[in-house]
Parts: sequence; structure tokens; C-alpha cells
Amino acid sequence: MRDHKMKAVIPAAGLGTRFLPATKAMPKEMLPVVDKPAIQYVVEEAADAGIHDILIIIGRNKNAISNHFDAVPELEVKLLEKGDTGRLERVMKSSDLADIHFVRQGEPKGLGHAVLRARSHVGDNSFAVLLGDDLIDERDPLLTTMIEEHERTGAAVIALMEVDPASIQMYGAAAVEAIEGSDAVRVTGLVEKPAPEDAPSNLAIIGRYILPASVFEILERTEPGKGGEIQLTDALQELAADPDGPGVVGVVFRGRRYDTGDRVDYIKAIVQLASDREDLGPELRPWLKEFAERL
Repeated sequence: MRDHKMKAVIPAAGLGTRFLPATKAMPKEMLPVVDKPAIQYVVEEAADAGIHDILIIIGRNKNAISNHFDAVPELEVKLLEKGDTGRLERVMKSSDLADIHFVRQGEPKGLGHAVLRARSHVGDNSFAVLLGDDLIDERDPLLTTMIEEHERTGAAVIALMEVDPASIQMYGAAAVEAIEGSDAVRVTGLVEKPAPEDAPSNLAIIGRYILPASVFEILERTEPGKGGEIQLTDALQELAADPDGPGVVGVVFRGRRYDTGDRVDYIKAIVQLASDREDLGPELRPWLKEFAERL
């Protein structure tokens, strides 16, 4: 994978209220998915796409995230002395993935506000935004395709996925039209968490974006929307409606995605990923079958 000068931004300042009391003192991004915290999967995805400069937006009580990506010499020495090279390699990997920076979001004012906090770090270049609730299977690359689409068109690029129409109110929904000769679609409108009867399609926005630096100027003057928060969707809507700009393009993802933002889906994600692992699957899959038969 070729390296990109593009930087990545990972918003991680949310309160994680759906996972209380587990997230009372532990950031939701640090909840383990099998044997790695969720946010490490996201950082690995960016690094695998050739992005090696990553800014994580954190809030109060989020120091565990920065600690995770720091080296821990005393632990590494202990593992080395024990000859436990497998665990040593896994521990060291998290601190060698990328050049990781942190900036604080004083209070959670929405995804748009979190992205705006990255302005001084990103500068005048396009950048990627990756949300930690959506884990994309490493066997089904998405970010690389989005970067290539942005480089080809200059447009903002969002990831879309078909969902059950009855579930569209949990997502931002996109109105789209086909682009001749392309697998991507042109986004003509966006609606944040619409009622199923009002949704323009069943194409849901999932947590991957490639954004031009011009989005910062839009976010600066975007008024708080639903929930009193500055919505990134509102800024994307303005980019899509600009007749003189390159607009917004959607890449429809049909690969494996794991939603860790909901308690039941979080458990499903752990089971799915563990079942596919060579070190865990052979023991776990037969047990799952036996367990299912007892239900």
C-alpha cells in the first residue's frame, strides 16, 4: 500500500452513555473487541491505507487512549525476559502503528465540532475521518477506495451501506444518483436520522469520510442542529448543493462491517471476529453451535 500525505482524524470525545456503567471510567473506544480495544482497529485501518499521521480527538477521562498508544518499557522488558515474544510483538505494535497526536474537545458539541477541532493540525489538505463505532474488516478495504475516488474527482467522499429501511432512522441517509461509468454515486442530499417514511433511500452513511479542507469554513458557520449539536451532515449537505464545487460522492460498501456502538451489536462483533480467527475459531465455532441448539 502506497503512503499518503493525507492525515486521518478519529473523533473519540463522546461520553459512551449506552455502555454505562462500563464507560464511567473507561472510554468506550477502549472497550475490548476480542483482545484489542476498538480504537486500535480503526488506527490499523488508517495505517493499512497508507495514512501515518493520525489525530485523535479526546475529551475528559480519555487519557487511557493516549496511554494505550504509548510505549510501556517496563512491560516490554518483562515480556522479553519471559521469552513471550508473541505478546511482546502485539504490545509493541500499538505504539508503532503511526505518528499519533491528540487534541481535546472541551465539551461534546457534535461530530461537526469534533472535526473542526482538527483544523490547525490538518491545515489546507484533504483528510480522512474515521469513526470508532464502525469497524471495517481488514479483508474488505474501504478507505483505500475512498481515497482513490477523492483523488480522481476532488469531491468529498462518504461511505454508504444499504440497511433495512426500518433501521434508517439510526443513520444519516443519502439521496443519490448514478454516475455513468463509475461504481460510485453522486450524493444530492443528506438527511440526519430520518423517519423511514421520510428517508430518501436506504443508503446509510457509515463512519468513513474523505473531506476537503474547505469543510472547516462551512463548519465554522454551521448552526447547531438536531440535539443542539454541530452536525457534520449539515456541512456535507452544503458541499453537495454547491453548483461550482466537485460535490459529494458516495462509495457503497458491501463488505464486512461491525457495529460496536450498540450493546447487542458490540457482542455480535466480538463473536464474528473471534469466530474467524485461526487461534480462536476452531474452539469457539463448535461451542457456538452447541449453545445455539440449547436455545
